[in-house]
Amino acid sequence: MQPKSGGSDQGDLFRARLDQILNRQHPLYRLANAIEWSVFDREFGSLDTENFGRPGLPIRLLVGLHYLKHAYNVSDEAVVDQFVENGYWQYFCGFEFFQHDFSLDPTTLVKWRKRIGPKGMEKLLQVTIETAKSKEYVTERHLERVNVDTTVQEKAIAFPTDARLYHKACRLLVKLAKREGINLRQSYERLGKKAFIMQGRYSHARQRNRAKRQQKLLRNYLGRVIRDIERKCEAPGTLLATMLERGKQIFNQKRNDSNKLYSMQAPEVECIGKGKAHKKYEFGCKVSLVSTSQDSWIVGVQAIHGNPYDGHTLKDSLTQAEAVSGWRPKHAYCDKGYRGAPAVLSNTEIHLANKKKKSMKASEWKWYRRRSGIEPIIGHVKQDHRMDRNYLKGKEGDKINAILAGCGFNIRKLLRAILLWLFKERFRGITDDITALIERFNRLYQPVSG
Repeated sequence: MQPKSGGSDQGDLFRARLDQILNRQHPLYRLANAIEWSVFDREFGSLDTENFGRPGLPIRLLVGLHYLKHAYNVSDEAVVDQFVENGYWQYFCGFEFFQHDFSLDPTTLVKWRKRIGPKGMEKLLQVTIETAKSKEYVTERHLERVNVDTTVQEKAIAFPTDARLYHKACRLLVKLAKREGINLRQSYERLGKKAFIMQGRYSHARQRNRAKRQQKLLRNYLGRVIRDIERKCEAPGTLLATMLERGKQIFNQKRNDSNKLYSMQAPEVECIGKGKAHKKYEFGCKVSLVSTSQDSWIVGVQAIHGNPYDGHTLKDSLTQAEAVSGWRPKHAYCDKGYRGAPAVLSNTEIHLANKKKKSMKASEWKWYRRRSGIEPIIGHVKQDHRMDRNYLKGKEGDKINAILAGCGFNIRKLLRAILLWLFKERFRGITDDITALIERFNRLYQPVSG
């Protein structure tokens, strides 16, 4: 059912309201009043059914919790726990009175994310930019020039060595077979565990031949379990059949194969090499980011599967930036990974790094130097807003987490902009007082003529 309309009951008659308790100059308080929350009711209100079920939670509450989760880099469980302790978070999510008990299970956030999907999450990113536009922190001049770059959003999986993949696939298939009542000839739980431990020890000691023999043992155990299940179960269940196919793929894949499987639970994971000295390969998906060259607002972020060439992601990234901000960028500055992209793409000029022309003025060259400004943005989005390790499931989870990380970055930027404005107002008031005091002093102690 649709959420209940907000209202105060008689039990709240003698309670103090949050707007009477909190500091109204606090950035989070002012930001809560600046965001147009009714947009989410119009956008997501139709997703709640009216025919069955208990009334849904307020949409502002769910949106606000996701903003806070990625702005402050906390998990679903932590954002629910801290919500009860923080009055500013409660006011930000639309509550009028302080809540001492919050009956929201963290899994509610998971179900709501699945219902909204990546397209709905783009609305959350768009509202952050609309709020910045209403405060004139972002203008059309900011969107004339943007920086575009790609990074890797790693998945929450263990490093996929062959031995670990064989061992995990074997254990998972044995577990599912026992759940369906299949009496296996041998489970290899004890032998597989011993072989996996010894393979790690031999590898650490640089005894490669011994380590290779243990790895071959693990592969043999996996093949025996697969064949045993196929003999004794002609029509396995849906989950067991899916895992059986993935186990076969791990068993058959070779070193130089393409589209390899790196995790039983996350088949969408890809191996991406970005040329980093400290991390040769990363396992996850590629993410394209678009930020304004001036003031560094994120106006586009999307997870892209298939490990495409960077230049092929440029068109979709600029289209998303136009949809989120409402303005089409006139100039896009990229690094050398975008070599081969057209010079003009849908009325947007594409500029590659270090392509300086002799006739270029200093005012134009400074925007080329500003291209590297997107690198620290990527670092902050990863370390401070939960893009460094994605815990959400599937390809949809990759896209949702990337967009919410951009939302968290923009929310923190809005809070800093409001705090800076408050500081300027306070400093301006002090300056006015000092000016008035000087003028009064000059009037009282004017030199007497003649």
